[in-house]
Amino acid sequence: MNTREALDAWGCKGTVGASIAAGISFEGINCSFAEKDVLRDISFRIEPGEVVSLLGQSGAGKTTLLRIAAGIERQTSGTLAINERVVSDDAQFVPPEKRNVGLMFQDYALFPHLTVLRNVMFGLKGLPEKAAEVEARAALCRVGLEDRAEHFPHMLSGGQQQRVALARAIAPRPSVLLMDEPFSGLDNRLRDQVRNETISLLREIGTTCVLVTHDPEEALRISDRILLLRDGRIVQYDRPEVLYRSPVDYWAARFFADLNAVEGVISGGLARTPIGSFSADGFSPRQKVRVCIRRTGVRLHKAISEDYVTALTARVKSRMFLGEVDLYEISIKGCDQPIFAKISSGQSFRKGEMIGVSFRKTDILIFANSF
Repeated sequence: MNTREALDAWGCKGTVGASIAAGISFEGINCSFAEKDVLRDISFRIEPGEVVSLLGQSGAGKTTLLRIAAGIERQTSGTLAINERVVSDDAQFVPPEKRNVGLMFQDYALFPHLTVLRNVMFGLKGLPEKAAEVEARAALCRVGLEDRAEHFPHMLSGGQQQRVALARAIAPRPSVLLMDEPFSGLDNRLRDQVRNETISLLREIGTTCVLVTHDPEEALRISDRILLLRDGRIVQYDRPEVLYRSPVDYWAARFFADLNAVEGVISGGLARTPIGSFSADGFSPRQKVRVCIRRTGVRLHKAISEDYVTALTARVKSRMFLGEVDLYEISIKGCDQPIFAKISSGQSFRKGEMIGVSFRKTDILIFANSF
């Protein structure tokens, strides 16, 4: 293949060089270090071509799971299969270089003494020199950096360095690309741009992508599915809409949104609380529950809408300007704790003003046995 053919295959003239995406299956994965359990009974499957985020707080086991998929770590027990081929279990272990898996590190891991071109070629050691250069230039073209081939990493911006790392990862056309918080080192505005460009490219070339992040908003934006981890265990694995709208418990709900949470008791099919009664199916009489309302689902107003419930009188305690939204702290008679609301900054209420309050039905979540 000559340079022009490689460029065409990688999409530099409007076509896209596709990878053969692979599915990944984790079955009963456990991992311990120094007798400390890091992962416990992890079982889930990623379909070919999916973008899946591993989400959770620091220490949840996200990076360890990614390293097991890459072959950098070996699980204590369980089975890992890529494209229906077992690559790691109690009896066998396929090394990283034979898994057709790409890995992109958080710090990009670029070699400062090598040019951009040579950095990308580093991932193509299995090819002859000329063929590796052709493929590396094609990958650089695909990420828009063909004119930076002879530059060194220190001559590039953070976003450009991220794209070089991406070019190096995709140059071998892996079936699976594993990314460990690849956007965390970028400032907010640049992060959105680079992230959108990266995910768009990965979807075009068809690579299965597994991405570690601790940012719920990032996971919601880019993922086909999200694996939410806590203390080495799976909390929930589903589409972003499901995790946001139907979290399995209070912890999962709080991970994706700021919540107002009040104690309630079930009576007559309703969760009765100091801020009103809410429809609650599937609970037992006198059962204690936690009623949660997203801050974005609290409405401050004078008129009542049929889309909202629990019209109450409240007093404004404080207002904080956050740019596109204002954060209000309000007090409701009979409720000891403050209630917070995020509303459009175009609507303004004064400190001490008496207002009407209602709650959007779709932003009310009720969980059992929380107290």
